[in-house]
Amino acid sequence: MSFFGSTTSTSTALGGTNANEPKDVEVSDPPNDSISSVSFSTAGEYLAVGSWNNEVRIYEVNPQGGQTQGKAMYQHQGPVLGVCWNKEGNKLISGGADNAARMYDLATGASSQVAQHDAPVRCVRWLDTPQGGILATGSWDKTLRYWDTRQPNPISVVQLPERCYSMDVVYPLLAVATAERHIQIFNLTNPTTPYRTSTSPLKWQTRVVSCFPSADGYAVGSIEGRVAIHQNFSFKCHRKDQSPTVKDQTMVFAVNDIVFHPVHGTFSTAGSDGTVNFWDKDARTRLKTFDPAPGPITSTAFNRSGSIFAYAVSYDWSKGHTGMTPGHPNKVMLHACKDEEVKKRGTRK
Repeated sequence: MSFFGSTTSTSTALGGTNANEPKDVEVSDPPNDSISSVSFSTAGEYLAVGSWNNEVRIYEVNPQGGQTQGKAMYQHQGPVLGVCWNKEGNKLISGGADNAARMYDLATGASSQVAQHDAPVRCVRWLDTPQGGILATGSWDKTLRYWDTRQPNPISVVQLPERCYSMDVVYPLLAVATAERHIQIFNLTNPTTPYRTSTSPLKWQTRVVSCFPSADGYAVGSIEGRVAIHQNFSFKCHRKDQSPTVKDQTMVFAVNDIVFHPVHGTFSTAGSDGTVNFWDKDARTRLKTFDPAPGPITSTAFNRSGSIFAYAVSYDWSKGHTGMTPGHPNKVMLHACKDEEVKKRGTRK
């Protein structure tokens, strides 16, 4: 059954650098507006996609060939800005510009509002705590709120120093990045009081924060094509030389997303330049780079086994309204990960 039309997926060449490499698979019937967030279920081969056309679409993915089929769709009353799954992988949570978070139950097909803010909900994350599942929502109203999704009111409200731009969790670590380059770290054994508040080591606006799988640190990406590894080092990426003969003429692109591999602990960066890099932070080396996209890559995700890497090709509004040209692509691609792309190389001495 398909809710979005054709179930036939199409393919596109990966990177264009090696004709013998397998092709990435295009998800069938993608949203028709900018894609803000993609997320794989933690329990099944389901991919959620949130977009600026107010829709959340859920696709069933064949892990063998990457073919996709529409599973479900529901809507917010404004653009969808973030999506995530619960621990069991059978319920999807989404946050939107309608100031609300909604939950969709895969088993029943029912969608219900589970959180409310005074401004758009930028980030949603599921917290698997010893006491049970809790929803965390970060908003442009400068608050972080914790919810028991069975209750209409938040468990608690935490004031943030600025608008929430990005948030990630690996229990017991919760990292929140806000406007004005603030980073707040929470130990979820004491979730209402920041464990540490600091300024990003990067000099420009934060785009994304992502927790290490080991829950002992985080990575930060900025609009200036740079990534910082917590209390360790930073490095440049997603940059292109304008001229091979003239120095200091480098085009700089935003780092739109950082995600860690669920098995190997390596990570990916994706940027406005339409490229993806896989990195080994311990060896401080790049494992692979490819430029599969004709436009910015806005969001990425590994599936639960790390065998599939999804990336959304869409306008990221980095050039404002004037950059939204007619015919700009909106698509989600699935890349089959090879071991040499995502396995660690060993620590550099």
